[in-house]
Amino acid sequence: MSIIDNASSTKGKILIIDDESEVREVLRIHLESANYNVIEAVDGEEGVNMMKSGSNLLQVGMIICDIRMPKVNGIEAIDYLKQNAPSIPIVVVTGYPDSDLAVSLLKKGVKDYMVKPIEKARLLEKVAEVLAAPQDFDYV
Repeated sequence: MSIIDNASSTKGKILIIDDESEVREVLRIHLESANYNVIEAVDGEEGVNMMKSGSNLLQVGMIICDIRMPKVNGIEAIDYLKQNAPSIPIVVVTGYPDSDLAVSLLKKGVKDYMVKPIEKARLLEKVAEVLAAPQDFDYV
């Protein structure tokens, strides 16, 4: 399946959870340039609520999530999402490098821990890699 074909499928839908509008905009522009459909949440609470509502549950190919956010932070959001939608891969994008946190999140099943700013080519490569990988339906 090509990147263009991904746009019309579930795998081509990406939820971005980040409290910084500029970061969401840059990520959205990069992803849309590769024909991905983007859904945005302004913080962890909104991202979790989107998934709770069922309107996006299992219709999202992957989630890109920040860590430091108001209300529900990224760690809390990831814990909820991994428990309630374990087959949806998550990539962390944060402005705060923390190797201990990165290891902890990778052990929880996060697919990558990327530090901002992220180059467009690296972002698109990682997204394509994550979406091409088989989903972990049995993750608990």
